[in-house]
Amino acid sequence: MTDNLIESNTSPALRETHATDGTRVLELTGAWNLHNLKALLRTLGPRLKACAADPSLHWAMQGIAELDNAGAVLLWHAWGRQRLKNLTLRPEHMVLFDRLNALSETTLPRSPRDLLTPVILLGKRTLSLADHVEGFIALLGQLGLDVAHLARRPMLIPWREISANLYRTGAQALAITGLLGFLIGVVLSYLFSKQLRIFGADIFIINILGISILRELGPVIAAVLVAGRSGSSMTAQLGVMRVTQELDALAVMGIPYSVRLILPKVVALSISLPLLVLWTDAAALLGGALAAKVQLDIGVAHFMNQLPDAVPVANLWLGVGKGMAFGFLIALIACLFGLRILPNTQSLAAGTTNSVVTSITIVLLVDAVFAIVFSDVGV
Repeated sequence: MTDNLIESNTSPALRETHATDGTRVLELTGAWNLHNLKALLRTLGPRLKACAADPSLHWAMQGIAELDNAGAVLLWHAWGRQRLKNLTLRPEHMVLFDRLNALSETTLPRSPRDLLTPVILLGKRTLSLADHVEGFIALLGQLGLDVAHLARRPMLIPWREISANLYRTGAQALAITGLLGFLIGVVLSYLFSKQLRIFGADIFIINILGISILRELGPVIAAVLVAGRSGSSMTAQLGVMRVTQELDALAVMGIPYSVRLILPKVVALSISLPLLVLWTDAAALLGGALAAKVQLDIGVAHFMNQLPDAVPVANLWLGVGKGMAFGFLIALIACLFGLRILPNTQSLAAGTTNSVVTSITIVLLVDAVFAIVFSDVGV
């Protein structure tokens, strides 16, 4: 028993000898198991393949003390996934290779290809989109009814909730939007300065930065940041309330959650996002003016004084209007996805992600509509 234990712990080994009739024999000894093979795989595998390529070599495997699936698979791959003819092995090891041979000949059944699968997927996506559009219209109608109701009873307006949402979506986002706007202003100014200097048109840096930031970049950057920050937060908040059945509890108590939860978010973001657009514009223009001072030697005071003459004020109001529209849509989309979350954590994560992606996509689509409709304004 002690000899068998020692033998089973020995490392796998190969040794080439000659039989009495002159036949070349490859003797395999030791324990061919995963414990002993894991350190020898890189060297043993190529060596086995080289030996298997010689058809005159006889494999003597009676000396293998232990052979597990790892050792059998290593030999099977070295043999080219087929059993060698010149092979001698123990009967208990033969079962492993018979099983590998059966697995090699087994072909997995293929699922029949359905030509209608793309059509079915397209139909499902279309129905899902129509369902979301229907929900968006229903939520918009409910919001209109709530506004009409509160217009007749101003004492019921949830000022406290609106104020809290204004603080969360506006004041707490000042740092990130200001920093990002400043850095984008610096980058744009550096890029445009190099091109304008080639043509001797340094002074037009004010026009380019003014129109691009006030009209496009400021509103879009602020909206994308707010969609990722505040929009996801709104969806997650409503989703958690749906999971914990807090929305059902509000309905049972007769408290309209559309007035207490949705309306304050929509109103607050419709007010805070235009203000964030102005803040982002200011930070981006300051960054652009400082970079223009370094690159083109245009003073910051001169940059700011020339800005109203170079850029019509209509661009500023157009950016503010975009911010208001973007804020309204982001809040409404975030609330829609939050109310549709199912009572499980997987739905909560998927709903939050879909809310952010949809909000950013809608922002870019609406921005394109603004660019087409107001193409003649402020230029």
